[in-house]
Amino acid sequence: MPIHNADVAEIFNRIGDLLDIKGDNPFRIRAYRDGARTVSELSRSVAEMVEGEEDLKALPGIGKDLAAKIEEIVRTGSLSFLEKLEEEIPAGLVELLRISGLGPRKINALYTKLGITSLAQLREAVSRQKIRDLEGFGEKTEQNIRKELDRLAASARRIKLSTADEIARPLLAYLREIKGVRLAEIAGSYRRRMETVGDLDILVVHVSGSPVMERFLDYDDVQSVVSHGPTRSSVLLKSGVQVDLRAVGAESYGAALLYFTGSKAHNIAVRRIAVKNDLKINEYGVFKGKKRVAGRTEEGVYKQVGLPFIPPELREDRGEIEAAAQDRLPNLLTLGDIRGDLHAHTTRTDGHAGLEEMALAARERGYEYLGITEHSRHVTVAGGLDADELRAHIRDIDRLNEQLEGIILLKGIEVDILEDGSLDLPGDVLRELDYTVCSVHSRFNLARDRQTARIIRAMDNPCFHILGHPSGRLINERPPYDIDMEQVIRAAAAKGCFMELNAHPDRLDLNDIHLKLARELGVKVAISTDAHSTEGLNSMRFGIWQARRGWLEPGDVLNTRSWPELKKIFRRG
Repeated sequence: MPIHNADVAEIFNRIGDLLDIKGDNPFRIRAYRDGARTVSELSRSVAEMVEGEEDLKALPGIGKDLAAKIEEIVRTGSLSFLEKLEEEIPAGLVELLRISGLGPRKINALYTKLGITSLAQLREAVSRQKIRDLEGFGEKTEQNIRKELDRLAASARRIKLSTADEIARPLLAYLREIKGVRLAEIAGSYRRRMETVGDLDILVVHVSGSPVMERFLDYDDVQSVVSHGPTRSSVLLKSGVQVDLRAVGAESYGAALLYFTGSKAHNIAVRRIAVKNDLKINEYGVFKGKKRVAGRTEEGVYKQVGLPFIPPELREDRGEIEAAAQDRLPNLLTLGDIRGDLHAHTTRTDGHAGLEEMALAARERGYEYLGITEHSRHVTVAGGLDADELRAHIRDIDRLNEQLEGIILLKGIEVDILEDGSLDLPGDVLRELDYTVCSVHSRFNLARDRQTARIIRAMDNPCFHILGHPSGRLINERPPYDIDMEQVIRAAAAKGCFMELNAHPDRLDLNDIHLKLARELGVKVAISTDAHSTEGLNSMRFGIWQARRGWLEPGDVLNTRSWPELKKIFRRG
């Protein structure tokens, strides 16, 4: 990936800001800011200077230390010193730099005086009018911060993957139908199936004379045209999402797809290998000197650096390069591997379809079983079941199972984990079930140690099987409650419990990092939709995408197994 002067300047300014937040030596801070200004004002490319082995110390304000750092940035695309600095300072403080009017020193004051380390905490302090009392702030500053927080939320908000998918699929189909279009694909974070997506980047290969750029601008969902050209156009959709369309040559399609899919860290890692092999990779292809030796396909690009094709979901520089080099890439889960769904609700509590309707919908999807997991009594707003109501519900499921063909309804419950770690229903009724999904639905604000202990204590109950939506988050709406997820997953491994990947697009909980950790620790995962209707069962694909980002194979997932196999697995002790 090309390194521009602005990239180097941004890194140096970021270091200056972080050092300022840290309260470092002002002369050291000034050196980075001066270095950033020098690089940004250059008419020449520092990357070309490095490639030409020119003396960077001849530049104003660039000494031996900064020259070495520029070379590292140009050659690797990153800077180890910055990465180390970001580990020392609370990550959320960096986000505060996005608030106009909040410089590093003000952020330091917010951190040291009020303990603010995140945008959420800053908004809370503003709402409680705590900012105005700080020296150097005042009521006006507090109001400006409130406005900036609102602006940032409106302009920088990423949309959920499900929303992006709803926008992207018809647009891609529209483009593929245009005369002369040979290839079309969406790249970026959408192709990597990140849980949230910013803009959409689309690549097309077309024959000469194709009206694809003009037709793109005429798409029904386009609100305004940002830019228009023969090889690149950008539009703003009515949803507020920006879409960039790039036309590339067939000989460069694979290289461009790899480049624009990202992630940046993954691309840099691939480029490092290429450099060691005297190759250069960019969006136009793989080059040996001036000769293009690959670029038509992604497989060809990876092959040139000695790697097999790496699925887009894994391209985050989290070990996939090393795994590929050692032929250890996971055999990623697919939707066809799923044999049932283990978390669904009916009209018996807060669902919108009855038992038989849900069963038939699951059968239509080719499932062998569907787990019915109504809420327990603590969730009164959802009409949660007490022990007697649950026993009656069990009998209803048994009677329906006698009539059903090709599908079996499993008897479960989504039972609440109470504040003290006990389960919401007594063991005698829970033992009548096939399994339990145990979830937190209250007291999200417990301190980290108490919340963690609460869940781990619940796992000691022999009726505990699956931890439902483990972090409690709602994407873009509610942050996860504060728990030590690694400790929870380790406890699940030790106690023979399981974790849920809640596939509901508002949740996607567990996240990809924790899924990978569960896999490494040998904790099996249930991918469940938490469906409250027959349509809700369609969310399984989002769970599969998330599971693939977490490196999960079929063997890592509970509901790739038959019910007789699952029945044995659910026998604890």
